[in-house]
Amino acid sequence: MRPGKGTASRAPRAALSAAALGRALGGRLPDAGTRIGLLGGSFNPTHDGHLDLSKTALVRLALDEVWWLVSPQNPLKPKDGMAGLDQRVAQARTAVDHPRIRVTALEAELGTRYSVDTIETLKRQFPKVDFVWLMGADNLIQLPNWKDWEQLFRQVAIAVFARPGYSEQALAGKPAKLFADCRVAEPRAAGLAATPPPAWAFIHGPLNPSSSTAIRKQAAKQDRN
Repeated sequence: MRPGKGTASRAPRAALSAAALGRALGGRLPDAGTRIGLLGGSFNPTHDGHLDLSKTALVRLALDEVWWLVSPQNPLKPKDGMAGLDQRVAQARTAVDHPRIRVTALEAELGTRYSVDTIETLKRQFPKVDFVWLMGADNLIQLPNWKDWEQLFRQVAIAVFARPGYSEQALAGKPAKLFADCRVAEPRAAGLAATPPPAWAFIHGPLNPSSSTAIRKQAAKQDRN
């Protein structure tokens, strides 16, 4: 989901049939004009921060749904310690407590590995849906390590959510500076999904310190004890 520099991407698969897309999305395809937030990640494991961000996005961005894109394998993360895709999807679905948050393995179904390819494919599959890419401030800092990250800004509106200890650095970083003129004021974020890219907003909300990495480290420590 989060590609490194200079890494060649695999070609996405051919467009999926409506039936295959329906299965991947739990049987429901979005209607034209639907506003959908996309939250990609390993979800290894899911935690309250994912839920807080998603629920905040639904309200502040006036979204109809948020789709979690559980990555088969994040190119910037090691395979060691990465639970299997089916396990991570199942755990995420157990954790979700909101009817408008969908947990998917769409990238595995679409054959995409990188965010820029996933967005391109989803926009081709659903040309009348308004997508917003959702990320935490920590990921905005890392964004220059993603493949074709500037293209990502030009493909889809982006909402960046404040995270403890990262927000100031994120807003002073290269992506925020390069696309400063495209920043949408936070009070106007409800219209972000319908704003042609490049367009992005920085959203303040619950500052949840939860981290999948910290959870895994704590679990490993408990196992040793």
